[in-house]
Amino acid sequence: MTGGFFALMFRMKYINRWGLMRSSRRENLAEHSLEVALIAHAIASIGNAVFGKDYNCDRIAVKAMYHDAPEILTGDLPTPVKYYNEEIKNAYDTVEKAAYQRFCDLMPQEIKEDYKELLVCTKDEKAVIKAADNICAYLKCAEETNSGNTEFSLAKQSTFNKMCAIDLPEAKYFIENCLSSFNLPLDAIQ
Repeated sequence: MTGGFFALMFRMKYINRWGLMRSSRRENLAEHSLEVALIAHAIASIGNAVFGKDYNCDRIAVKAMYHDAPEILTGDLPTPVKYYNEEIKNAYDTVEKAAYQRFCDLMPQEIKEDYKELLVCTKDEKAVIKAADNICAYLKCAEETNSGNTEFSLAKQSTFNKMCAIDLPEAKYFIENCLSSFNLPLDAIQ
């Protein structure tokens, strides 16, 4: 039977992130994927409007929704584990490729080619999505520390450094012009 791909994607909501950390508010893979897609779309739009890039913003947003989809099958592997050494990173890459193959096997034949394309990113698309992913990681850490959760203090500094090291002018523009709004209370957001 085909169509199981969609049932798997709907399981994103069951995958909790930041498993090694005590969180004041849990974050699941579904909400993370939506947030990455929103910011990736914004970065791509800024790239086009401000820096003369030629991104397909909508396609990047959809690809960002699937960027961590293998975690449906693997769970959220913590960053210190995933990147502990090259051997573990390569092993995880192999597992990730197997997950993507499983997704492709579960897609309806009639739309398989279009969806297979959504699971593969160009170098530029990957850079935009990775930048958005880093920004979202920082925002989660900032949200936790702003709530008084010191568990995220070191992660906040680490993700901030990673975010500042992003080498995309459109991502830097987003960080400089949009990030401060995330610290505002609802009534102050303009």
